[in-house]
Amino acid sequence: MENKLSFQSIVEEEITIVEDRMRDQAYDYHPDLQAALDHLINSGGKRIRPNITLLAGKMLHGDTQSLITLSAAIELLHTATLVHDDLIDGSLLRRGIATLNAKWSPAATVLTGDFLFAKAANLAAEVCSIPVMKLFANTLSTIVNGEIEQLFTDRCNPDLDQYYRRIYAKTASLFETSSLAAAMIANSDIKAQEALQKYGYQLGLAFQIVDDIFDFTAEQDQLGKPVGGDLRQGLITLPSLLYFEQNPDNTWVKDFFKYKCNPSSSFIDPLIEEIRISDTIKQSLEIANSHVQKSIEALSIFPNTIYTEGLESMALYVTERKS
Repeated sequence: MENKLSFQSIVEEEITIVEDRMRDQAYDYHPDLQAALDHLINSGGKRIRPNITLLAGKMLHGDTQSLITLSAAIELLHTATLVHDDLIDGSLLRRGIATLNAKWSPAATVLTGDFLFAKAANLAAEVCSIPVMKLFANTLSTIVNGEIEQLFTDRCNPDLDQYYRRIYAKTASLFETSSLAAAMIANSDIKAQEALQKYGYQLGLAFQIVDDIFDFTAEQDQLGKPVGGDLRQGLITLPSLLYFEQNPDNTWVKDFFKYKCNPSSSFIDPLIEEIRISDTIKQSLEIANSHVQKSIEALSIFPNTIYTEGLESMALYVTERKS
């Protein structure tokens, strides 16, 4: 059994209840929906987002049952986005386990994701906070809009601002909501809400940067797709962006842009290998660590409690994790 991380141990009992609440959402619906949800929950994951909500909310003395409900809503929303992302990307594995679209037809996979979105919204409504519901809906809109922009906007643009906008929509927006919504239902003041919003925002950026590093450094059986999969699809992430800036005369880089970021294996394989062994991997990790430090700094206004320490521990874990 996987050892619990320090921040997980603090709210371990609550996370178990969160997962039970998630499973309950398919009760009395089609048995295949229940089977799909069980498969998704049993596929693992560190439950980073509900851990953020629970730790932040308990730090502010929020109602535990409301925090559990909110955490289940957020994790169910995250799970729904993964179902759709895996289908869009054609990923057959996640965390070494078959994705839903590897087992089901595209139609069934899309409908399952839609069901999870609906149930996530239903759970969010149970916290009885209109501001939280608005935040929840806006976050989902941000995520979907980010995916649409990624599909329809020219990817062949090594622009740092565009990269940050994309990873905010993809990842940091939900991290931000996980921390901010906890502060909102705990009825904390604006100063506390702004601090926790910053915590989630900065941590979410760091998390996605590390994921983008893994896309180059992990092995294919871990990724569930070819190494450098984003670049193979013409998607420029931070390691490749830094490499392009520092090596504009590299033959493989020139070919990449010559063919408008629509690479063939003849030059994409050596380019990915060049990036894998370059200093830009280390540089990207340093940037991720700078965001982690900013997230920790945001917690400085709060008293030092076991929950504050848990949030700090989680922030440090983001750049220390191996997958």
